[in-house]
Amino acid sequence: MSMPVPIRLNLRMRLRHALPLMALAFGMGLLSLPAAALAEPLKIRFAHVVAQDTPKGLAVERFKTLVAERSGGRMVVEVYAGSSVYGDLDEMQALQAGAVEMLAPSLSKFGRVGFPEFELFDLPYLFDTLQDVHRITDGPLGARLLKSLERQGMVGLGFLDNGFKHMSANRPLLRPADFSGLRMRVQTSRVIAAQMRALGAVPVQLPFGATRQALARQVVQGTENPLSNFWTQGMHRVQSDLTLTGHAYLGYAVVTGQRFWRSLSPGDQRLLREALNDALRYGNQIADSQNSKALVSLRQAGTTAVHEPSAAQRQLLRDTVQTVHQQLGQRIGPQWIQDAHAALHRP
Repeated sequence: MSMPVPIRLNLRMRLRHALPLMALAFGMGLLSLPAAALAEPLKIRFAHVVAQDTPKGLAVERFKTLVAERSGGRMVVEVYAGSSVYGDLDEMQALQAGAVEMLAPSLSKFGRVGFPEFELFDLPYLFDTLQDVHRITDGPLGARLLKSLERQGMVGLGFLDNGFKHMSANRPLLRPADFSGLRMRVQTSRVIAAQMRALGAVPVQLPFGATRQALARQVVQGTENPLSNFWTQGMHRVQSDLTLTGHAYLGYAVVTGQRFWRSLSPGDQRLLREALNDALRYGNQIADSQNSKALVSLRQAGTTAVHEPSAAQRQLLRDTVQTVHQQLGQRIGPQWIQDAHAALHRP
């Protein structure tokens, strides 16, 4: 509705008189504001594909809180969880195009974009404990892996645990024969695909966000996941059996783009690194407990039978997939594998 003419003129006259006074007040410092209050906060878009109540989701939320506190609101982390903006197939391209500033892809995803050395983390039964994993991620080999990302315009900022993966299907998977002919969802990793073929299954590469629906529709019949992912994605509603194989590790690397990183002052780079390191330590501390809580929840839900392989069954599974180490060693790089074994104090 248009303003009556006399009122409009009156408003113009008042503004005409007020503006010089405001300018004088600013000049005298009477209405001065901190520069931070006048500037727009720096927005850092952080996308990931899992739920917020997973180890990764909780670590990213902690990072968001720490950045806001330590920057005094100058920097704001906007979190896009659960494949809400980008998924497995396009998040790397989004980072390189500047559509997001930070990601935490699973280590398996780096193989298909030119970093096959990261697929050493996918080797079945390479690690027995998270302490084994940290001998690599916290040491010189982990630093070299992150440094290698520079050749694709990325800056590697750190590693984050989820935990060990377990097999699920609509039947127990206790022996290699149980896998025969099953279509198993896998990430885009040649190592994981080779692992499934060694067990007699058919690997089917699908985005993580599409997995539950694919299981419900029988597009695939089984998959592998840490317990927290299995629970938070509701896979217990579409999988009747879960076998605690603990056959391989799932972790993430937090990355940003070189162009964004170089646009920051050294002080802001330091602030983000320190906040992220604290958030990653928190995420790694809770990874085990989140997976333990998920197992309790799964048992209480009663929709999925949970199976524990015997020592003999576990050894047979281990022996069956050992061929993957030889088949994929050349692709990953013999020196990387040799260095990983040295970090694990294995011959």
